[in-house]
Amino acid sequence: MEPTATVLVYSHDANTRQQVRLAIGRRPAADLPRVEILECATLPAVLTALEQGGVDACVLDGEAVPAGGMGVCRQIKDEIYRCPPVLLLIGRPQDAWLATWSRADATAALPVDPVALARSLAGLLRARLAPAVG
Repeated sequence: MEPTATVLVYSHDANTRQQVRLAIGRRPAADLPRVEILECATLPAVLTALEQGGVDACVLDGEAVPAGGMGVCRQIKDEIYRCPPVLLLIGRPQDAWLATWSRADATAALPVDPVALARSLAGLLRARLAPAVG
């Protein structure tokens, strides 16, 4: 069976989730395994999915309502053991400081730029999926 990577995509907006899904495609880069997308529209769904484990990276919509991705990011970084890396979608370049506050591992702009999002996500997945050196 071919290995896969699971990416959680959180947004209240189905259109944003679709844009992210299309940007990622089957795999964000040729050297990575196929990606399975786990879509979540609410904070409780995100928390449940992360508590179950098996998520390799998260893409969170910073503009989501009522629970914005920045607050969600900070919460999961505090509460989830070995929290997967987070790519935060931000609406304005001025929001970069909030992404830092939220402890996001990377940011990408809204509206979704497919090439930039795939590149950023690929970097996070490479780091997460690299064999542990010990």
